Amino acid sequence: MGKRNFKEKLAGIIFEADTFSGKLYDILLIITVFASVLAVMLDSVASINKIYGRALSNLEWFFTALFTIDYITRLAVVKKPAHYAKSFFGIVDLLGVIPTYLGLIFPGTRFLITIRFLRILRLFRILKLATYMEEVRQLSLIMRKSLRKITVFLFFVLVLIVVLGSLMYVIEGPEHGFTSIPVSIYWAIVTLTTVGYGDISPQTALGQALASLIMILGYSIIVIPTGIVTVDIAGSGNKKPEACPKCGERLR
Repeated sequence: MGKRNFKEKLAGIIFEADTFSGKLYDILLIITVFASVLAVMLDSVASINKIYGRALSNLEWFFTALFTIDYITRLAVVKKPAHYAKSFFGIVDLLGVIPTYLGLIFPGTRFLITIRFLRILRLFRILKLATYMEEVRQLSLIMRKSLRKITVFLFFVLVLIVVLGSLMYVIEGPEHGFTSIPVSIYWAIVTLTTVGYGDISPQTALGQALASLIMILGYSIIVIPTGIVTVDIAGSGNKKPEACPKCGERLR
C-alpha cells in the first residue's frame, strides 16, 4: 500500500502542476532543458568546442541521464504507459534522449537534441495558459479547412516552377550557370519566393526579362495562402451560433 501511495504521489508531482511540488518539478525541468540546449549550442561553436569540448560533452551526458531517468520514471508511474508513450509529450520526451545515444554511432545526430526544447511547451500548464486552448483549437480547425485550397495552390506553384525553371535552362544554358534543369528549378524557386540568393543569375536580356516577370509573379503569389486563411478566419468569426432544431434556442 505504501508503495502504491508513493507511486501515486510521484505521478502527481511529475504530471500535475496544481501543487507546489508539481509546479517546482516542471520549473526545474524547464531550466534543465534550457541549460542542456545551451550546452549543445555552445558545443557547436568551433572556438568554444576547442577549449571546453570535453566539459560540454560530459555536461550533455549528464543532462541526457537526467532526462532518461525522467522518461523511465514517467512510464513507471503513469497509469497507462502505452498511452503516454504515444502522446505528443511522450514522443517529445523520447526524442529528447535518443539523439545523444545515436551520437555514439552517428556523431552528428547528437546535435538534434535541440528537439528537447519542445519540452518547454509545458509552460502552458505551469502558467495556466490552457485557457487559450480554445483559440488553438479554432486555429487548427481553420488550417485543416484551408488545407485542400492550399494543396491545390502548392500544386499549381510546383507546376509553375518546373515550367519556368526549364524555360530558363533553355534560354541561359550551362554557360551562364544553369547547368541542368534541376539547378534551374532551384533558381526558379529562389526567385519566385523572392529570396534571391544571387548565386545564379541570368546574363541574357531575355533571361533577365523572364527573371523580372518571375519576381513580380512571386510577390503576387505570396499573398494567396494568406488570403485563403484570412477568408476562412473571417468566415469562422462571422459564423452564427448553432440553434436547437426543436426550440430554436442558441446552443452557444
